[in-house]
Amino acid sequence: MTTQQVIKKYGTPNVTGAGYLTVINLPYPMRLAWDTKTIVKRLSCHKLIADKLLNVFKELLAHYGLSEIQRLEIDLFGGCFNYRKMRGGNAWSMHAWGIAVDLNPTKNGLKTKFKDAQFSKPQYKKLHEIFEKYGFRNLGKTKDFDTMHWEIKE
Repeated sequence: MTTQQVIKKYGTPNVTGAGYLTVINLPYPMRLAWDTKTIVKRLSCHKLIADKLLNVFKELLAHYGLSEIQRLEIDLFGGCFNYRKMRGGNAWSMHAWGIAVDLNPTKNGLKTKFKDAQFSKPQYKKLHEIFEKYGFRNLGKTKDFDTMHWEIKE
């Protein structure tokens, strides 16, 4: 979506997310990617995608189970709402609306080609399928960079 399309559907982003953010309780504990001793039990996201995002995490848990989620490092949380512009650009990041989520940024980095990213491996096929089922696209698969990043398509 273009910035104008996102604003039309999700509103104008603001520093606090007032008027559009909600909090979802995660169905399994996640770890903060840059401080793995910090446990993340809930996250802030746009209210229009909250149910979809919650269903993604519920389905990941149902498919993989907690121990496999942890072994595969799907539980490494890199962020959702972050009021900021895109790195190196002037347009708003999808994170400014809380309509994107990052997982395991260290092994699925911004400049990492999809074929080299952890989430490109066969054991993550279902991860991609589940996110796609609920209307999210992975930038690694679609743009060949930033495989940590899933954003709502519409």
